[in-house]
Amino acid sequence: MATVSTSVEEEQKALIIIPTYNERDNVTPLSETILRTYPNVELLFIDDNSPDGTGALLDVLAAREPRIHVLHRPGKLGLGTAYVTGFKWALARDYVYIFEMDADFSHDPKYIADFLSAIRDADLVLGSRYTVGVSVINWTLPRLLISKLATLYVRLITGMPASDATGGFKCFRRRVLESLDLDRIRSNGYSFQIEMTYYTWMAGFRIREIPIIFYERAGGVSKMNKAIVREAIWVVWRLWFKHLFRRKPPRTPFYQPPQPASR
Repeated sequence: MATVSTSVEEEQKALIIIPTYNERDNVTPLSETILRTYPNVELLFIDDNSPDGTGALLDVLAAREPRIHVLHRPGKLGLGTAYVTGFKWALARDYVYIFEMDADFSHDPKYIADFLSAIRDADLVLGSRYTVGVSVINWTLPRLLISKLATLYVRLITGMPASDATGGFKCFRRRVLESLDLDRIRSNGYSFQIEMTYYTWMAGFRIREIPIIFYERAGGVSKMNKAIVREAIWVVWRLWFKHLFRRKPPRTPFYQPPQPASR
């Protein structure tokens, strides 16, 4: 894969935060693909003491490549706390754009270029599976229905006009994370994605969605479970009650289809 050319905006330093738990088979090809293609991007892996040796392998990769960074945690502490740890690490340094990304190749690295382009006129860019039909590969029908119903549920209760409220492939401008009280983010499963996007929207930042194709993980085991689903159900109501009497931003869709060129 050829290296992607960069504009002045894209030359700003970017960090991709990637939580890991038993992702030994994925971290080497993922890091090689990203770093080969995007010269101004660095990676921060946050490993939760993976039993399969992911953390030890990441240390080897980081020793060879200065653009790879690794944080180790003592156990499986959850997705939300991993990202908050990564955000704080990034804000202590000079990164301008901070990504969230999965380690299992369900998020295709080729879309990083689209994120870096879209962030030029946005503060948060969301990778959406549902802006153009349904762009999901190898999901079962029940899982797809849960995902679609979850986004509808979020929109109906909170009013937030995201087409994919639970997606985990996204890019923040630094100033968004600086403005949020990260210590007050309480969600720790996939509802973390809802909460972060909701607070960004309520703060009046510019949010854009770009279409992506989501692939079922290439290896390892899915982290989805019933506790994560229950948490997401209750978090939405907590957000609604918390901002019940606060004026909400316009419900303009985050994704605007390209307009045909005028003749």
